[in-house]
Order: sequence, then C-alpha cells, then structure tokens
Amino acid sequence: MLHKPCDARIPAHVGSFFPRVLRNALVNTNVSPVPDVLETAAEPTRRALLLILADGERTVTELAERFPVTRSAISQHLLLLAEVGLVTARKEGRNRYYRVNPTGMAALRRALESFWTSELDLLVAEAANPHS
Repeated sequence: MLHKPCDARIPAHVGSFFPRVLRNALVNTNVSPVPDVLETAAEPTRRALLLILADGERTVTELAERFPVTRSAISQHLLLLAEVGLVTARKEGRNRYYRVNPTGMAALRRALESFWTSELDLLVAEAANPHS
C-alpha cells in the first residue's frame, strides 16, 4: 500500500531529539490510510464473514462462535467491513446485528469486474480450447 507523504510540521523540540529519518518514520506511522474495499474483502477471515452474512443477519456472538479468534477480533473485522461499506450494523438491546450491505457488495463486484478485460476473455477461451 502506498502512503501519501504527511505534511505535518514537526515541533522544534522534537527535531532536536530525533534524527530526520526517525522523525519521518514517526510521522508516517501515525497516518491512518483509508481502507481499500478489495484489500479489506481479500483477508480470509473477513471473506468468511461475508460468506456467512450472505445467508442472513447475525450477531457478533453468533459469528465469533464459528472462528478460532476472540469476539473482539471478530468485532474489529466487522468494523473494517462496515467502514468500507460491505456490511451494516444495527443495535437491538445489548446485541449488534450485522448484515451484508447490497450497495457495498455491488461496489465490490464492480471493482473486481474492472480487472476483467477482453484479454482475459481471450485467455479463458484459449485455455478452454487448447488445440484450436
């Protein structure tokens, strides 16, 4: 992932304690990049969550029961999916229910389809008929 350079000004008192390279590293690590929908959906746990949620709405607890990680870890994955628009959440009492966001999934599909070109169609056709 490419990071945009940060235009933050470093206070003079910081500059006197840290060499330039370290100051740049400190500035760059504090930048929060906007998550990419393809990158977010590509992670295996999040992909599995999307597949489960395709069958219907589930609570975080119901989802967490299916994974070898903590409920908190699943919540973090769901927050990322929500941030890029792939899922939505609603709160009812003490539970938070997640479901697939059709608009976000359509955007993901369009993003994936943008990689499919006529050259790939030709490659698939050639693979299907290797002796033609």
